[in-house]
Amino acid sequence: MENNLQQLADKLGISTQFADAGMVRQEYQVSDEIIRFFAEKMGYKAGCDEEVEASLAAFERRRWQQSLEKIYVVEQSNVTFDLVIPAENENDDFELLLTREGNDKAEPVSFNVVNNEEYRLIGKTKYVKLQFVVTSPLEIGYYNVDLRVNSKRYKTLLAVAPARCYANPALDSKIWGFAIQLYSVRSERNWGVGDFTDLCDIVKMSDRAGVGIIGLNPLNVLSHDYPENASPYQSVSRLFLNPIYIDIEAVPEFLPEDKAEIENEINELRQSELIQYEHIYPLKVRMLEKCYERFKTSTDKKRREEYEAFVKEQGSDLEKLAIFQTLYSEKTTSVWGGWKAWPEEYRNPHSLAVRDYAKEHADKIGFFKFMQFEAFRQFDKAQKLIDELGLKIGFYRDLAVGVGQDSAEVWSEPDLFFKDAGAGAPPDAFFPCGQKWGLGAFRPMALKEDAYRPFIRILRANMKNSGALRIDHVMSLMRLYIIPEKSDCGTYIYYNFQDMLNIVALESCLNKCAVVGESIGNVPDGFLSILEQKNIYSLSVLWAERCNAGWGDFISPSEYPARAFVSVGTHDMAPLRMWWFGFDIEQSYQLGLISSEQERNQAYKKRESDRWKLLGALDCSRVWPEDNPRKNNYIYGERYPEGIEEAVNRYMAQTPCAVFLAQLEDILHVEKMQNLPGTDRDLHPNWRRKLPVRLEALETDIAYIRNLKAIHRER
Repeated sequence: MENNLQQLADKLGISTQFADAGMVRQEYQVSDEIIRFFAEKMGYKAGCDEEVEASLAAFERRRWQQSLEKIYVVEQSNVTFDLVIPAENENDDFELLLTREGNDKAEPVSFNVVNNEEYRLIGKTKYVKLQFVVTSPLEIGYYNVDLRVNSKRYKTLLAVAPARCYANPALDSKIWGFAIQLYSVRSERNWGVGDFTDLCDIVKMSDRAGVGIIGLNPLNVLSHDYPENASPYQSVSRLFLNPIYIDIEAVPEFLPEDKAEIENEINELRQSELIQYEHIYPLKVRMLEKCYERFKTSTDKKRREEYEAFVKEQGSDLEKLAIFQTLYSEKTTSVWGGWKAWPEEYRNPHSLAVRDYAKEHADKIGFFKFMQFEAFRQFDKAQKLIDELGLKIGFYRDLAVGVGQDSAEVWSEPDLFFKDAGAGAPPDAFFPCGQKWGLGAFRPMALKEDAYRPFIRILRANMKNSGALRIDHVMSLMRLYIIPEKSDCGTYIYYNFQDMLNIVALESCLNKCAVVGESIGNVPDGFLSILEQKNIYSLSVLWAERCNAGWGDFISPSEYPARAFVSVGTHDMAPLRMWWFGFDIEQSYQLGLISSEQERNQAYKKRESDRWKLLGALDCSRVWPEDNPRKNNYIYGERYPEGIEEAVNRYMAQTPCAVFLAQLEDILHVEKMQNLPGTDRDLHPNWRRKLPVRLEALETDIAYIRNLKAIHRER
């Protein structure tokens, strides 16, 4: 690699080499072609040596060509920012006024100006870079900066962050709760998929069980026209909710006669083994359209005012989502390839054609806003119940690492995202070239140029109604593996880690929301220590907490970190019973994820060893039920060990971790995975499994009762 290309890559945050997370760490060299591709996507030509040299010079000039950056993210203990002005003005008088977000009054503050003798000649003008140190104490928050130098005024945004994320006093004591996939909930009244009324019932049930926290899958809005695209991690927008969770019968405009003609259809959907998204969602939309027609002519003034207030509060983000969904519904009947294949005038949300379209289709756009209004209302109702019952943490929401490329988020601000490339996973033993998730990924410099506002909005939207927020693939605050569409391999792109961390801490404190970082995967050295310093809780799972990179013994409960949220597994891992019998190994073999019979046999041998290790760990911790102690080894296909899920849950509850999340799939002996990574629905029914027990029967289920008793022995 040419030295200049290496320099440009370093300055732009493009990895030229990286290591995987395998037991034997393998180093990967990134091709020049990939580096040049990403440099150009960041606005720096790199097609030849001359272009690279010119881009390096342009990068060096960049900071000197603007007086202030768009935003300065600083910690409360060290509020500083720099200013570039003509050197002839360096000794002029300065006045600094700050206006805090939500306050119209500008306040002068004390400051010092430090001249570090940094000068640069641009054209015929000599410039100086001055450092401003604010000495007045500032509360955390966002401040509009008005810096006056004689008759000139310079403006920027100052984000003053705390040193650490929000510390909820409830997390000083060990609490526990359930990890719930809301869509998977069965009930006697829902329409074949879990909904917000089920969530209210779960809150009540959790209160009776002594639960302090309820973990939820991402609830963000998915594709309106392709409801079978059901992955909660590939949303259309991370700012809004999925209308499929609306309880139609709880919508104020719903009438009992609406249900009469579809009662049989609802019963079939309720009884089906798997969630029938392609039937449930259109059915709910039809009913919501009826409700919307009544809403438009309703005399309920209060509800109308609440709707108008909601629309105003959500502003242009809601407007863009609703326009996108309306356009998509129309174009999907004649255009294949998503919004990028639309006529050019509709690919720009700010175009005259889109504005005219919005006027012509105001009623349909209003319907999409109505669905969000009702979804938010019903979710807010569940949160109010949390507050009334006093659950210590409440909802623990999940923020997906990215958004679908064919989404309202990317359509709304296409220049903010990498074009012709998407986020994925780096190479590992199973995927030698990595995984192409195809998720939209922010361009780092474009994100900062927008003062991080899109990232801030996403954090706020998902911290709403949250006592804690799980940031999926938290390493993306530092770096994200991105793959060009026309390539099988990509590289890591680095973000401004300190800025991203400080914004997370700031929003965490402003919203009183604890933060948890999901860090299973390729974790950079020292990364977890930085998260701990920032008071971001780690995430631990039983299957990953092993000695010798997963080949040794299970670590004892006392060895788990205290500042962690812990569970037996995740939605991407086999439930306990499935794991025990090795059904996941056979499934992977049948689907070709395990490529040979020899590899399958090796996996079974390892699982046999792992079962021995698990039994030994449970024995050492004395967690077997006293009225149902372990009777034998159960290793060679004898049967499922009675009481093992109680023992495992008690084992995890013994850890010093702040939060233990029990999974109903383990408690209820589920033998199938919710999501099998590396597959789509043509191979495996991902995100479609229902719990085997109805919500109304759960509290009388003997497995549920016994597991609660086991957990309460420790928490």
